[in-house]
Amino acid sequence: MNTNLDIIIIGGGLAGLCNAIHLSKFGKKVLLIEKNSYPKHKVCGEYISNEVLPYLKYLDVNPFEFGAVKIDEFQLSTTKNKVIAAKLPLGGFGISRYTLDLELYKKAKENGVTILQDTVVDVIFKDDFFTVETKENNQFQAKIAIGSFGKRSVLDVKMNRDFIQQKSPYLGVKIHVKGNFQQNLVALHNFKGGYCGVSKVENNAINLCYITSFSAFKKYKNIPDFQEQVVFKNKFLKEIFKNSKPNWEQPLSISQISFATKKPVENHILMSGDAAGMIHPLCGNGMSMAIQSAQMASKLILNYLNGTVKDRKTLEKQYIRQWNKKFSLRLKAGHFIAMLFRKDKIASFLLQVLKKLPFLLPKIIKQTHGKPMKI
Repeated sequence: MNTNLDIIIIGGGLAGLCNAIHLSKFGKKVLLIEKNSYPKHKVCGEYISNEVLPYLKYLDVNPFEFGAVKIDEFQLSTTKNKVIAAKLPLGGFGISRYTLDLELYKKAKENGVTILQDTVVDVIFKDDFFTVETKENNQFQAKIAIGSFGKRSVLDVKMNRDFIQQKSPYLGVKIHVKGNFQQNLVALHNFKGGYCGVSKVENNAINLCYITSFSAFKKYKNIPDFQEQVVFKNKFLKEIFKNSKPNWEQPLSISQISFATKKPVENHILMSGDAAGMIHPLCGNGMSMAIQSAQMASKLILNYLNGTVKDRKTLEKQYIRQWNKKFSLRLKAGHFIAMLFRKDKIASFLLQVLKKLPFLLPKIIKQTHGKPMKI
């Protein structure tokens, strides 16, 4: 058993990698365990609010060096093909998870983080230490464990987390295509039972990522049939899909997506990124939240390891309090906005109001976005 570790991070997505880079900057011995190899495409909207740029700079990561696209305009359409546009209050950028995760992985390795490709099957907390067991029969021990294993994991089931008991009724589909789309625009187009985000990422690719209820999808034979019969009822989506060429043979898909409330700490493990909570993709800021949660967890962990935070109970209480202060209102706003747009009549009425009072849309966007991160 390897016991010469300070922190074990379970999952190597945005939150896990940012945690690893941050903690390793301070000389901590970090092991990150990730089941997949890098790079890998993921079902994701791939738009990130500029609020994270100061923190990425602190981590010595500049997304624009890897081809990130600057985005400052937003467009929204309803199921009735009514459209409204606005300037994004803070702006953002588009970059694929394939590229961003890879560059964060390289930075973590450069910082001396040990990265193991394996699957964690159990985490045992005893005598103030975590013992982490993997599929390949490895065992590791550390004072701190961070869970950043994404939307749904075998560990969520193993820990019997509350959200696992509830229905996870959503399906996500994503593909990169080549075609014409405004460079500085992120668009959100609604269709019956779902919505699709559209934005440019590096290498002039367009990311098309939509989410729908599984009950709406299962009436159709396959993804192309569903798109033809449902998604393309939105004329903007039909035009984009029909006038572009796919970069991949098949789209990616993920099922059993849940937006149920999660606990930021579970079995003494600090949850980070999607493992702690997910905002509706309708609000387009999940990647930013994952990165911000990493900063929050890393700062508190460093304070705990140097004695500024006196004990584990205080560490956990502070993390829960900070997480809720930062994100709980965003998540509630995301749920509420998504609920409104699922109702066609309400969505149409809202659009009419927003057209008459255009200053309201940036204010609504601000409810699901924050200010530039403080270092």
